[in-house]
Amino acid sequence: MRTGRWEAPARSRPGSTFHLPPWSLNQTSPAPTSPVMDTKGDDPCGADVTDIAIDGVTLLIGFCGLLGNGAVLWLLGFHIRRNPITVYILNLAVADFTFLLFVITSSLLYMVDNASCSPVVSLRYLRSLLLLSLFSHNMGLYLLSAISIERCGSILCPLWYRCHRPQRLSGVVCALLWVLSVTVIATVTSLCLLDEHEPCRTSLISMFVLNFLIFAPPMVISNVILFIKVLCGSKRRQPKRLYIVIFLTVIFFLIFGVPLSLLHFLQQLSYTSVSSQVVFLLACINSSTNPFIYFLVGSCWRRCSLVSLQVAFRRVFEETVVTTTSS
Repeated sequence: MRTGRWEAPARSRPGSTFHLPPWSLNQTSPAPTSPVMDTKGDDPCGADVTDIAIDGVTLLIGFCGLLGNGAVLWLLGFHIRRNPITVYILNLAVADFTFLLFVITSSLLYMVDNASCSPVVSLRYLRSLLLLSLFSHNMGLYLLSAISIERCGSILCPLWYRCHRPQRLSGVVCALLWVLSVTVIATVTSLCLLDEHEPCRTSLISMFVLNFLIFAPPMVISNVILFIKVLCGSKRRQPKRLYIVIFLTVIFFLIFGVPLSLLHFLQQLSYTSVSSQVVFLLACINSSTNPFIYFLVGSCWRRCSLVSLQVAFRRVFEETVVTTTSS
């Protein structure tokens, strides 16, 4: 039951303020109070070991993901020849990097909050942090859809792709997607940081409908077409490493990334679901695995031998340039 007072969701401790579900974004902040004793009159904090463990794992994975995405930004930005696909991958790494920053910050705040037995930051700040994490998460979906559609187009219409594709198309598409993502999250933020419940709820539902009905289906359909075409279609040389990278990235997003949006969407419809900590952990795994996918696909091919990070990335992302030229 929703009331005018904000209540911490999916936490065993009364004072917790971390991982707010979207429906709570338009609730008013409670007045400062002392820690509330539990019903048994025992520990006033009531710290849950499971919650702390999940946040600890989230922090560990998040820091590894920051290092991995930082390596992607460094290599693709300064050491590997720029091509249409690397423009998308660079922007995807930026989106994953910023998402992990927000998740790590949230996890640290909760752990401090859990240790101090009282909220340490304002509720408005936590709301803003959640919305920024959704912004980065949405951008990752938009970019994966664009990558999938472009690679599908390169197979279905190879002549147009080689001869008539605008050179700056990737940069323009990425810029438009960033503008769209900023516009969507700015609209949601302006409504959800006010004290109006229904406009906030409507804007969040609209955002998730945009994700599930506009961007997700083309991404899935394009990857199905890619999979069928590569296995059963033309015998021309194809950039197989790149396609494997795209397949794995999309599959990991569907498994680990989609639950975050799905949980928040179901909360708008008043359905109960799993703890928000779990889906944030899954989303953190999704944003952290992409660099390792690039490295493993680039290094484990024919012979499963580990090579340097730069060589592995070149095998994946420069393969498409060589293939297009030789065709």
